[in-house]
Amino acid sequence: MDRLRAFEVFASVAQKGSFTRAAEALDTSAANVTRYVHELERHLGTRLLHRTSRRVSLTDSGKALYERARAILDEVAEAEALASASTLQARGRLRLNAPVSFGVLHLAPLWPRFLERHPDVELEVSLSDRVVDLVEEGYDLAIRISRSGAGGNIARRLSVSRNLVCASPDYLARRGVPRHPDDLADHVCIAYSPSSMAEAWPLTDAAGQTRVVHMRSIMQCNNGDTVRAAALAGRGLIWQPAFLVGGDLRAGRLVHVLPDHALPDIDILAVYPSRRHLTAKVRLMIDFLAEHFRGTPPWERD
Repeated sequence: MDRLRAFEVFASVAQKGSFTRAAEALDTSAANVTRYVHELERHLGTRLLHRTSRRVSLTDSGKALYERARAILDEVAEAEALASASTLQARGRLRLNAPVSFGVLHLAPLWPRFLERHPDVELEVSLSDRVVDLVEEGYDLAIRISRSGAGGNIARRLSVSRNLVCASPDYLARRGVPRHPDDLADHVCIAYSPSSMAEAWPLTDAAGQTRVVHMRSIMQCNNGDTVRAAALAGRGLIWQPAFLVGGDLRAGRLVHVLPDHALPDIDILAVYPSRRHLTAKVRLMIDFLAEHFRGTPPWERD
């Protein structure tokens, strides 16, 4: 049995959910597809697929094999591309993880452009604010918003975002505009709970002197969009990255408070596992993102 071909046939059946559709995709007969799957199941000593008259679905063993088979087939496609092409070509599935807010605002519009450039790539994007384990969870690449580096992985910095203290005009009209960090004692905040700066704001003045101001929060949340929504509703001061609140500041929905005092900037990183080689699809994706974010960040442009 040609094991690599058997993996290819099995993966196609799993993806298409049908022996007939897999045969069409592979330009072969349904009988040939059935033979490969039967031989693979016999070789492994386990059932890989549940078959009914209407549909085909994966067993638990089939699900485990499908993930590994897809990874193997992707690696083979990459190896063929690198060996046979004079220029770098991207093929196969690229699994990418990104934070929710940044992914929706600044990455989602880019994916159609990348796929147009590289039609042989199948892009799988997962949005989560959780820091995923790239190796254990099988991701090729992650975009991270970080002040603490890549966490043992290899990273390329794509851009930088300022963190800004801001509030709605309505809130400031009611509570007053703070002119100095001391004035923050009379204010409340909506805290971004995952950060060590949630209620302890390290504000640095023009002379480089940093003072940590302890804020009283009336609400905490682990999602920046929710924190922003509370600020837009006039509930308190927030600090959030410019990539999230830049449009609100330009439109006047939020006001930058204490502009002479800065919070630490955050890096926008493309992170990939250090224990795996940099494949064509990952390299081209990183270059594509670096090209887009080069120079003045989009959220700082007029």
